[in-house]
Amino acid sequence: MTIVEDIVVRRLGRADYLPTLEAMRRFTRERDESTVDELWLLEHPPVYTLGQGAAPVSVANGIPVIAADRGGEITYHGPGQVVLYTLVDLARRSIKVKAFVRLLEQAVIDLIGPKATRRPGAPGVYVDGAKVAALGIRVMRGRAYHGLALNVDMDLTPFSAIDPCGYPGLPVTQTRDLAFAGTPAEVGERLAQLVIQGLDHA
Repeated sequence: MTIVEDIVVRRLGRADYLPTLEAMRRFTRERDESTVDELWLLEHPPVYTLGQGAAPVSVANGIPVIAADRGGEITYHGPGQVVLYTLVDLARRSIKVKAFVRLLEQAVIDLIGPKATRRPGAPGVYVDGAKVAALGIRVMRGRAYHGLALNVDMDLTPFSAIDPCGYPGLPVTQTRDLAFAGTPAEVGERLAQLVIQGLDHA
């Protein structure tokens, strides 16, 4: 665990999705005006998660499908993907939800470089039309949780069983295939620092 000014960065290693989701909900439910914001860096074992806008799906590859309470559609999490959960009191920082989404996207863009872009109406970050980072948050009483998932060095095959983020045929990519150096742990640290910088200047 690292404390950077008023933000705690926790490194949780590989953690199952459901217990992590419950921990985020509990943290957000129980926090008060003085609770320090936290960023959680981790990887999940293979799992599909359904955002609130997603229709139920069935997959034949044995990977579990779990309903989440974040925004967005369906996505895949697995080893080699950096997950950064952003437990941030937006109201205390006077950050609007759309501005927070842009802040998270910008952190990924700053990490990858100018070839990384946004896509209007489709939160996340893309390189040459392929999605490299998914984004979904939930806000409870002005406090955000969930966050970013950045593909770093993983098996992308499970994405082919779904319509990533609700877009049929949407290609996905990862930083390893973009000639971008760094292990998931290293990339996660850099991403967390960029999010902290964004929050400091919001």
